[in-house]
Amino acid sequence: MIARRDVLKLAAGGASAFAMGAAHAQGSGAATVAPFHSAAPLDLARVIAKAPYRAPAADLGEPFSALTYEQYVGIALKPRAAVWADDNLGFVIEPLHRGFIFTTPMLIHVVENGLARQLVYRQDDFEFGALKPPPNIPNIGFSGFRVLVARNGRLEEVAIFQGASFFRARAPGQPLGLMARALSVKTADPRGEEFPILKAVWIERPQAGANALVIHALVDSESVVGAYRFTLRPGEATIIDTEMTLVPRVNVDHVGVATMSAVCLSTQLDRRRPDDVRPTIAETNGLQMHSGAGEWIWRPVANRGTLQLSSFVDDNPKGFGFLLRNRRFEDYQDDDLRWQDRPSLWIEPLSEFGPGAVSLVEIPAESEGNSNCIAYWRPTSGLTAGKEATFAYRQFWCWEPPSRPPLLTARQERAGRVGARRRRFIVTFAGEGLANPSMTPDLKPKLTVAPGALVATRAWLYRDARIYRVAFDIEPGSEAFSEIRLVVEAAGAPVSETWLYRWTP
Repeated sequence: MIARRDVLKLAAGGASAFAMGAAHAQGSGAATVAPFHSAAPLDLARVIAKAPYRAPAADLGEPFSALTYEQYVGIALKPRAAVWADDNLGFVIEPLHRGFIFTTPMLIHVVENGLARQLVYRQDDFEFGALKPPPNIPNIGFSGFRVLVARNGRLEEVAIFQGASFFRARAPGQPLGLMARALSVKTADPRGEEFPILKAVWIERPQAGANALVIHALVDSESVVGAYRFTLRPGEATIIDTEMTLVPRVNVDHVGVATMSAVCLSTQLDRRRPDDVRPTIAETNGLQMHSGAGEWIWRPVANRGTLQLSSFVDDNPKGFGFLLRNRRFEDYQDDDLRWQDRPSLWIEPLSEFGPGAVSLVEIPAESEGNSNCIAYWRPTSGLTAGKEATFAYRQFWCWEPPSRPPLLTARQERAGRVGARRRRFIVTFAGEGLANPSMTPDLKPKLTVAPGALVATRAWLYRDARIYRVAFDIEPGSEAFSEIRLVVEAAGAPVSETWLYRWTP
């Protein structure tokens, strides 16, 4: 356990094993070692929350302060310098260099036998490619770390923690894709967004053969300090259990839990890049939700002409996440970026989330380098200064989520103009039950549009293909948007998930 006197030293900014600035100051580069207990990050968070926020120094000397992307990715850790590289534990940790847009330092510790050893930057541990670094680079620290696992006789990256409180993971065979955040504060808020940072992590040495890696973390921002415990388990999906305690400095009425962000630049619903060889440029097709009341909802996302905020009110949701349902290469046509292979991210609460809403933000974007779709759980109560709040949830970085609707699901949606203002939509539902006439009597689409008017509706059932297509036109008139709700019914009861969409010009 960290002694109270050491915690107080941290709050006062003095030299201690866990002082945020110590690891990044120029000096001898000697590693610090101190006792560690799993409660240490929360002890630190409680003390730090009582002091004003102090951002870590992110300045870097030449040449690292102005690296191009190509120069930065040319910097690589030498294999021998990776943590546990020769220990056959199943996990290897690679600290990441600072530079390019990753200038904020992260303090990294390795916990072994109850002791936390701070990792120290050493220039000789890195290859710099074509870059010519100066000699004798001081201890500039790290920007984050990469987690690799042993598979099929080689090491594969499964997760990366780098940049603010962002992290990514993937299942076997996938490239990296959408991002998660440990915490979001005032996302897309007119008052200005905060970007909490992962100031420090403590990575426990795994037990051989345990297939689980425990990462403790300290997150800090102007409004909130957080203590986290991530338990990472690689497999067919990479599972990350997240346990978090938030200690707010001030009242916060807009906080995001289980936040994720993804690219959606051009889709068959909203083709804003018509002169691109690629028909679809997106790493998510939409937001899946499983409400506390048991309703399954699918909300496609799009690249909007104006900022769009949507809120799906709920109480103790069963799950939500950005999914990639369409994995046909023909619909993406990008051999380099492999959009069709990118992970889906599904969230299942492990604690009660209480009343709140799944929030969806859709931001206009011109570049696929921008993660312009953001989703998170927003608690109704927000955070109260000095009152701790705890949440726990499980992330599935996967090809397919473990929980799926036992209903017809929307597999594809298209939209286009008909006449001056009329819009036509085609939604294709799929399900094995469509092959059985006795399971699908009297299929009918139930549609509502507001504001605007529903002009025409048609539907086709293709039993051999196990699909049901619904085409409908809406007339928005002079309205700036239309909220559309579609459910397929049989004998008066829903047999599909609820399809929701907001049309905007």
